[in-house]
Amino acid sequence: MLLYIILGLLIHLVFFASIFDIYFTSPLVHGMTPQFTPLPPPAKRLVLFVADGLRADKLYELDENGNPRAPFIRNIIMHEGSWGISHTRVPTESRPGHVALIAGFYEDVSAVARGWKENPVEFDSLINETRHTWCWGSPDILAMFTKGIDTNGHAHRPSSRDYLNNIKIVDEGVKEIVSTLKDFYGNDGKTAFIFTADHGMTDWGSHGAGHPLETCTPFVTWGAGIKYPQKVLAQKFDDTYLQEWKLENWKRQDVNQGTLPVDILNSTDLFKAESMFTNAVQILEQFKVKMAQKKEATLPFLFTPFNSLSDSKQINILRKARSYIKQKKYDEAVSLCKELINLALKGLSYYHTYDRFFLAFNVVLGFVGWTSYASLLIIKSHCNLTRGVSKEVKKPSHLLSCSFIAVGILLALFLLIQACPWTYYVYCLLPLPVWYAVLREFPVIQGLVTLLLTFPPSHFVGYLLLFILGVEVLVLSFFYRYMLTAGLIAFAGWPFITPLWTRAKSTSLSWIFFCLLLAVFPLMPVVGRKPNIFLVVGAGLLVLLLSLFVVTSVLKRKDSFVSEELVLHLLQMLSTVLSMCVVYGTHNSLLKKQGLPLINQVVSWIILASSFVMPLLSPLILFDRLFSILVSSMSTYLLLSTGYEALFPLVLSCLMFVWIHMEQETLPQSVVFCKQKVSSIQFTYNTDITQFRDLYLDDIRRAFFLVFFLMTAFFGTGNIASINSFDLASVYCFLTVFSPYMMGALMMWKILIPFALVMCAFEAVQLTTQLSSKSLFLIVINISDIMALHFFFLIKDYGSWLDIGTSISHYVIVMSLTIFLVFLNGLAQMLTTKKLKLCGRPKSHLT
Repeated sequence: MLLYIILGLLIHLVFFASIFDIYFTSPLVHGMTPQFTPLPPPAKRLVLFVADGLRADKLYELDENGNPRAPFIRNIIMHEGSWGISHTRVPTESRPGHVALIAGFYEDVSAVARGWKENPVEFDSLINETRHTWCWGSPDILAMFTKGIDTNGHAHRPSSRDYLNNIKIVDEGVKEIVSTLKDFYGNDGKTAFIFTADHGMTDWGSHGAGHPLETCTPFVTWGAGIKYPQKVLAQKFDDTYLQEWKLENWKRQDVNQGTLPVDILNSTDLFKAESMFTNAVQILEQFKVKMAQKKEATLPFLFTPFNSLSDSKQINILRKARSYIKQKKYDEAVSLCKELINLALKGLSYYHTYDRFFLAFNVVLGFVGWTSYASLLIIKSHCNLTRGVSKEVKKPSHLLSCSFIAVGILLALFLLIQACPWTYYVYCLLPLPVWYAVLREFPVIQGLVTLLLTFPPSHFVGYLLLFILGVEVLVLSFFYRYMLTAGLIAFAGWPFITPLWTRAKSTSLSWIFFCLLLAVFPLMPVVGRKPNIFLVVGAGLLVLLLSLFVVTSVLKRKDSFVSEELVLHLLQMLSTVLSMCVVYGTHNSLLKKQGLPLINQVVSWIILASSFVMPLLSPLILFDRLFSILVSSMSTYLLLSTGYEALFPLVLSCLMFVWIHMEQETLPQSVVFCKQKVSSIQFTYNTDITQFRDLYLDDIRRAFFLVFFLMTAFFGTGNIASINSFDLASVYCFLTVFSPYMMGALMMWKILIPFALVMCAFEAVQLTTQLSSKSLFLIVINISDIMALHFFFLIKDYGSWLDIGTSISHYVIVMSLTIFLVFLNGLAQMLTTKKLKLCGRPKSHLT
C-alpha cells in the first residue's frame, strides 16, 4: 500500500504539472522587426495617470450636495478633452491592468504561478521605447516595472467616506502635476495627458474577476492630439450613467481594450490610417515568427498551416490597404487593417495551442490507465467478485513486454526528432507502464467481465447511470453551489428507498431533518458579503445549550470518570463563552475604529491552541470524543466567523452523528460482529485486521457520501477555490495588520475545521461497519480521479485571474484529495484514538 501511495503521488504530480505545458505556456513572441509610423506624432510627451482601483461611477458621480468629487477632472471633461468609460478586460488586477496600458497585450497566463506581481518572460513596453521615463507611485506597484494596492479600497471599501474623500486628494494631485509640467515646458502644447485606472473594485472591496464594477474604469484624456469636448443633444448607451452623472450633453466616447480609439484623436485621417496599418503589420510580424518556430519544430508531413491567413492572403491585404491609403480611402484602409489584426490574432492562438491535443491525449490516456489499475486493485484485494479467478499475478508474456518497449522507443525517437522538451517525454511515455500494469491483471479483467455478464442489464445500467449522475453532481457543485442542495435533498429521500424507514424511523426522521437543514447553506450568499455578528453569537449559544444537555447526562452517570469529564466540559463551555465575548467585543471595537484590543487577540490565540488539546482529554467512547471535538472546533470557528457560516459546522456535525447511526442500520443482519450498541463503541488505534470484511456495493455509496460531504464542507459557505470567497474580517480576532501568510493560514484552518469533522465522523463509520480504510482510500482515489479528468478539460487559460485560478484550483483540489485524506485521516485518528492525562490520572482503556 505504501508503494502504491508513493507511485500514485508521483503520477498525480505529473498529471498536475502537465497543465502548465498544455495550457499555461507564454504566448509572447520575440524576434520581430520593429515597425514605425512614418508621420510625426502630435505630442512630444505623454503623462499617464493611473488611479489604482478607481471605479468610473465613483469618479464621475456628484456628491450628496450635487458637487463633483473631482472638480479638476470634471473641468477637463467640460472644457478641454474627451472622456468616457474604459471597458477593461479581465484579469482585473494591478499588474495585468498596467501591462495592458503600457505594453499593449493581455496578461501572460504563464505568470499564473507567480500571481500578478511578476512575469516569467520579458516583454517590450512603452517605457522601453521612450528616451526617458519617470514613475511615481506605490512601491509595490512600481517594482513590477523595475524588473521588466489600492489599499484604501480594500481596507474601507468603495462606498466608504475614506474612499470617496481619497478621490478629491487624487484630483488635487493631478491638478498640481499638470500645472507643474505645463510651466516647466513653457505651455508648448505638446503634452498629452491620460487619466484612467488599472481596474475598478466591487462594493465589498475585492477585484480580480470580471464584475462590471471592476471592469468599468474612468477614461479622461486631453492635450496634444486629443479632441476638445463635443456637446450633443442626446446619447444612447446601455446604462443610465449619463443622467446620474449629469453629463448627458458632453459626448461620451467609451474605450475598449485592444482597439485604437481613433474618434478621440485630433489628427488627420492619414495619420489614423497609417497608425492602424503599422499596428496591423506589428501583429502580423508576431504571427510570422510564431509560424516559423512551429514549422521548424514539426516534421514536414505533419505540419498543418493556418489556412485562413496564407502568405498570399497576407500580401494581398497589405497591398490593398496601402492602395486605399494612397487613394485617400482612409476608412476602408482602417477597416481592412482591423480585419488583418483579427486574422493574425487567431493565427497566433492557433500556433500557440498547436501541440495541445497531442499532449492532452497522452495525459488522458494515463488518467484512464491509472483509474483502471486502481479499480482492478480494489477488485483483486478487497472484493469477492472474482473469487473463482486466480489472483496470482502471472508473468506477462514476452510478446507483450516487447510490444510496449518497441512503442516506447518509437515515441522517444519521434519526440527526439522534433526537439521536444524533456517534459513531453514524461507525458507521452508515462501511459506505457501504467497500461502494462493493467494488462498484467488480465485474469482479473476476464473474471470481472464474466461476472458482470451474469448481472441483469437493467441493474448494471441503473447502477452505472446512478454513479455517473452522482459524479456529475459533484463536478457541477464546484461551479454551482446549489447542486449541493440538490444532492442533500436527494440524500434526504434515501431512507424511503431502503428498509431504513421501517427499521429505524426516528433515526431516519433525524437524517431527513438535518439533510434538509444543511441543504439551506449552499443557497445562502458567499460568506463575508453581509457580516452579522449576532448569528455568530447565536451559534455559540446553541453550542452552550448542547453542552448543558451533555453535562446533565454526565451527572447522571456513576462511573469513575464523571469528575474528569465534568471539568473538561466546563472548560470547553468557558472557551465557547470567551469566543462569543471576543467576537462581539472585537466587532464593536473595530466599528469605533479603536483597533483590535490586545486582550482579545491573546485570548483568541489561546483558544486556538487549546482546541488541539481539549479533545485529547475526553474519553475514547465514540460519541463523547466526537462531541468534544465538535465543541473545541466550534470555539475556534466562532472566532473566524462573520455571519451565518458559524452555524454550518454545528449542523454538519449533527448530520454526521446521525450518519453514524444510519450506516450501522444499513448493515445486513448476518453481520453480527458489527451489530453492537453505538454508545458502547470505543475508538481504538489498532483494529483487528480479521474484523475487516469484503467490500459490498453499499461501500461505494459510503465512499461517495464521504466525498460529497467533503465537498459540502468545502463549498457549503463559499468557494475555497478563490480568495474572493473570503473576507479579511474573518481573521480580525487574531490580527488586523496585513499579513498574507498568517491570514491565509487562518483562513485555511477555518476551511479545514468542517473537513476534519467529516473525517472524524467517518472514522466512526469505519469502526461501526468494519470497513477497511485501505479499500476506502482506493475507492475515493477513483472517484477523485474521475472528477479530475472532468476538470482537466475545464481548465481555462483565458479570462480573469479568478476564472483561470479557479479552474486550476478545482483541478488541484480533486487531485490533492488523496493527499488531504492521508493528512486528515492521520489527524482524525489522532483526535479520535489518543488520550492525554488530566490531573495526573493514568490513561484508561475500555475493553
